[in-house]
Amino acid sequence: MRIALALVLSACAVGLASCNSLSKEECRAADWRVIGEADGAAGYDPQSRFADHTKSCARIKIVPDQSLWSEGYKVGVTRYCTPLNGLQRGEAGDGYYNVCPPNLSAGFLRGYGIGKRAHEARSRLNSLRNEISSKQSQIDQLYNELKQTQDQQRKSDIRQQIDDLDRGLRWARQNAYDAETDLYPIEMDVQRFRQNPNAVLVPPGY
Repeated sequence: MRIALALVLSACAVGLASCNSLSKEECRAADWRVIGEADGAAGYDPQSRFADHTKSCARIKIVPDQSLWSEGYKVGVTRYCTPLNGLQRGEAGDGYYNVCPPNLSAGFLRGYGIGKRAHEARSRLNSLRNEISSKQSQIDQLYNELKQTQDQQRKSDIRQQIDDLDRGLRWARQNAYDAETDLYPIEMDVQRFRQNPNAVLVPPGY
């Protein structure tokens, strides 16, 4: 059973899109408790996930055993709903489908919130860095063109484009600096939480 569960989890790890339905062969050989456990460990919404399985297996007139699947799901979701997994899912930018039971949701959501803030801050910084790189590349290309052209009107147009890009570049660099400053305390929170999920973190702004 553990081997079968590991195979299902491995397949999901390759790409969640590939786990949205079951093949005909998987429906025929299904261990619904194992599949439910894998779905719970992946944090799927239980209603929509089981409906996907029902739809997939209806092609060959197989009805999934919801009772066995639910038993497995309840086991698997306890592995999903941990504080550190919440952190990981938030950092990855994954959605959360309110699947954690009340006794586990607080810790999971605390980690998820920290990870989500880190994901958003990192994404903003990466976007600004890409913008800086793009503008710098455009400026370099325009300078090369400026050296090669003899047309005075074209030279004037190129200089104007360079000036516009340069203003945008300075703006992006300043915003990137601000984004790095904002990201630093969030990264510290991530590290502290990863080392000790029960650590008391300083509220933002202090």
